[in-house]
Amino acid sequence: MSIQTIAILSAGEMGGNVGGALAREGYTILTSLDGRSAATRERALGLGFQDAGSIDAAVAGADIVFSILPPGRAVEQAREVAAAMGRTGRTPPYIDCNAVAPATAHEIGTIIGAAGAEFIDAGIVGSPPGKNPSQPTRFFVSGPGAPKMAEFDGKGIDVRQCGPDLGRGSAIKMCYAGITKGTSALHVALLMAAEKLGVADEIHEELAYSVGALYKRMENITPALPAVADRYIGEMEEIAKTLGAIDLPTGFHDGAAALYTLLLQSPYAAEIRETVDKDRTMRQTIAGSVAALGAKDAAE
Repeated sequence: MSIQTIAILSAGEMGGNVGGALAREGYTILTSLDGRSAATRERALGLGFQDAGSIDAAVAGADIVFSILPPGRAVEQAREVAAAMGRTGRTPPYIDCNAVAPATAHEIGTIIGAAGAEFIDAGIVGSPPGKNPSQPTRFFVSGPGAPKMAEFDGKGIDVRQCGPDLGRGSAIKMCYAGITKGTSALHVALLMAAEKLGVADEIHEELAYSVGALYKRMENITPALPAVADRYIGEMEEIAKTLGAIDLPTGFHDGAAALYTLLLQSPYAAEIRETVDKDRTMRQTIAGSVAALGAKDAAE
């Protein structure tokens, strides 16, 4: 199969940078910018995307389709693409690259398979391409059609084959994000608790003293969490779904979803990753978020 044109739905931060990396390798990158914000449109076009207009047009013009968007929309988008395949008669392979539970990946595979297209399950781990050159973005791919993704290995992304069983790529993403983003939620919850309990000075001093490497990671990550909290809620819910399906406790990540929901009330939640104030510290982020919650509680 010769792949020249790739449809990426959608051109958010991860999808945009994946598309940009593949555009630099000589692929034609299509997307649908119908109804997207001016900022998304500007970013996509600046990264080398071509606006096909509608999803129908993007699907009709593509040799392969990548779905990269918040997990809460993954099933809905699969249905939209399946409908577009029905209308256009074009059935390119469909790669779901979203942070979804293996059961959700199977549901999406059923939707795409019913439309007559091949389905590939993928889990993305790491920062968007170009953000951390020393650690290329990894795509963990699985399913009978996963070997097709070897086409893109070394072209701005690192493709890791996980076998013919659908759901393995998603399982890796769920376990990885459950550890990384899940513990970030735990850290923020306890830092907010220390602030509200009046022991923040002592806790920060002790963390810096006794677990310095962990504290440094918290300092680096925490200021941006309000800006990405809306994306992480669905991811935590999918991780809880993953654990529940194998009879493990779901409460850890149900709680993480609730924490990220709480962070949407932070004064910093209006930021996006690109506009996060680089001068704001972790302590300022926590204190400002706690103060905003306190003001809301008082108003109610």
